[in-house]
Amino acid sequence: MKHQDQVVFVTGAGQGMGRAVVQCFAARGAKVVAVDINQAAAQATAESAEGEVIAIGCDIANSESVRGAMAQVKEVFGRLDVLINNAGIGSVDAFLDTPDENWARVINVNLTGTFLCCREGARLMKENGGGVVINVSSSAVYSGEGPSHYVASKAGVMGLTRSMARELAPEGIRVNTLVPGPTNTPMMAGIPDDWMGQMIKAIPLGRMCEPEEVARVASFLASEDAGFITGQNIAVNGGMVFV
Repeated sequence: MKHQDQVVFVTGAGQGMGRAVVQCFAARGAKVVAVDINQAAAQATAESAEGEVIAIGCDIANSESVRGAMAQVKEVFGRLDVLINNAGIGSVDAFLDTPDENWARVINVNLTGTFLCCREGARLMKENGGGVVINVSSSAVYSGEGPSHYVASKAGVMGLTRSMARELAPEGIRVNTLVPGPTNTPMMAGIPDDWMGQMIKAIPLGRMCEPEEVARVASFLASEDAGFITGQNIAVNGGMVFV
């Protein structure tokens, strides 16, 4: 199987794309760590997957919590092969009305949280001679459609990926960014119907992405088939924007 016995750490695993990624990798032979700030949601994902999955509650925006989660991975599995930074949040705020606390919260989870997981995960990968990091951004970075804090945080993720890819290549660590377009997840549930309709009209394939489609691309990037791909933005957006 494509990921037989790989140890895979997935954040934001409690629902949506994260749950689909956990299920995909587990079905393909990986030992998966389902991570979410909501322990019960992570456990539900673990129970929904076919394969070896453990659930860990972790606040990715808190460095001590991240270090604790990575220490648990090392204790249980002894190594880390793949890190998928999927966790993210949003908030519907007009730019001129964005409260300081909303800006800080989105940046802390989406960008700082990704950094913290990357730093601790890469340290663990280095001990094992290499690995793969996949960061999740958004097509909103290119279209500019979306709240400023969300777009800024996801643009930051792309910059982080490129810097990491160059610095960590000598350690045998590949780093890429997945760039989904509008995807059928709970995060999209609060979007007004008229806005949703406009987004779908802008997608040449005429529909939203399904979480499983993102998961399969993540599986490819984590596999030996993608062994010479690093520092890249891989779009999964139905042709909505070109990256």
